[in-house]
Amino acid sequence: MDQDGVIKTTLDNGLKVLINEAHHAPVASFWVWYRVGSRNEVPGITGISHWVEHMQFKGTEKYPGDEVDRLISRVGGHWNAMTFYDWTAYYEVMPANQIDLGLDLEADRMVNGLYDPEEVESERTVILSERSGSENSPVWLLYEEMLSAAFRVHPYRVPVIGERIDLQTITRDDLYNHYRRYYVPNNATAVMVGDINAEEALEKIERLFGGIPAGDPIPEVNRPEPPQFGERRVTLNREGQTAFVSVSYRAYETAHPDFFALTIVDSILAGASSLNFMSTSDTSNKTSRLYRGLVETELAAGVGGGLIATIDPYLYSITATVRDGRTCEEVEEALDNELERMASGDISLQEFEKARKQAKALFAYDSESVSSQGFWLGFAETLTGSYDWFNDYLDRLMAVTLDDVRRVAAEVFHPHRRTVGWYLPTGHGDQGEL
Repeated sequence: MDQDGVIKTTLDNGLKVLINEAHHAPVASFWVWYRVGSRNEVPGITGISHWVEHMQFKGTEKYPGDEVDRLISRVGGHWNAMTFYDWTAYYEVMPANQIDLGLDLEADRMVNGLYDPEEVESERTVILSERSGSENSPVWLLYEEMLSAAFRVHPYRVPVIGERIDLQTITRDDLYNHYRRYYVPNNATAVMVGDINAEEALEKIERLFGGIPAGDPIPEVNRPEPPQFGERRVTLNREGQTAFVSVSYRAYETAHPDFFALTIVDSILAGASSLNFMSTSDTSNKTSRLYRGLVETELAAGVGGGLIATIDPYLYSITATVRDGRTCEEVEEALDNELERMASGDISLQEFEKARKQAKALFAYDSESVSSQGFWLGFAETLTGSYDWFNDYLDRLMAVTLDDVRRVAAEVFHPHRRTVGWYLPTGHGDQGEL
């Protein structure tokens, strides 16, 4: 057991295991993280990791899908999953004395997914419908267009949902082969947090998962994005009544030493971003520079920024909703003014301290529940190779200096490292198609 109370071990088959006792409530959370997401996909099978996640809820011979729902609900628990660029995670949150069901379920579906052809076709309709729902959002359409411009080489250039043409043509065998390649112990991390006995929990995990054979070594993703030497711009002329302006800058990977300085930049500029997918915090960005500079001046109806934690360098993005009667030119100019101020080092000590406290408070709030702790431990282990990234988060955040923030703002907000997007509405129905 480490000094922080977390048991960390690796089973003979390569499964990483993290266990942390938390006795403030009679609840436990169990997670299995797989190091597979859209960054592991190639053209022809984009979106397959997310689709596999859906198929994992269709059940096994031991645990038919609808039966598991009833079993978990009956004891007051819930289960779900998430797929992102670098990972897929499954979890159960249950009364601590019932969490064994979650362990058995995850061990079973690591190897015994059925992938019934009829279920595959049924889920194809669901996934295509999900993509259609995203396409109804102008912001999402602009985001997709900007990704493809910002990334020429790296798989991050395609949204997690995948390309429509691939969702129409992926086969049952494609899905099953993807599942068998990546859903193996040596590509996974099991995390248990809650009102449990850590040694007993480890014994149960070893008993249920230890006999699952390791898979072949997972192929590395080696598609580094080449340097960007000039601004890129995209314009969408699509249906709707509202215009949007979005700006994305090349940013840092999670393990980069300046990632924490960028979190402070984000807090000053747009309001602190929660990296926790389990977050229930309702943070306001009304004290941020962008809100004051774009919304209070009535140029934009809303503005938001976002920092995303990824294995490889991603983007820092800002999107503004253009207020009726204003133009994209006006909003972009105001946005540029705020970014140039940041890049020039115009940041006061008082502003820096306030932003750092906001980021600290958000992280602390988002780390209270057993489900959030399970998320953070697996998230950090998967993205950086060590859960210490989570445990040391506040220390690293508080070690950031004002000089660090000024230096990082100047580096990130360089005009040659950005992609700019405008969404120009055409009214209803006209999508500019041939």
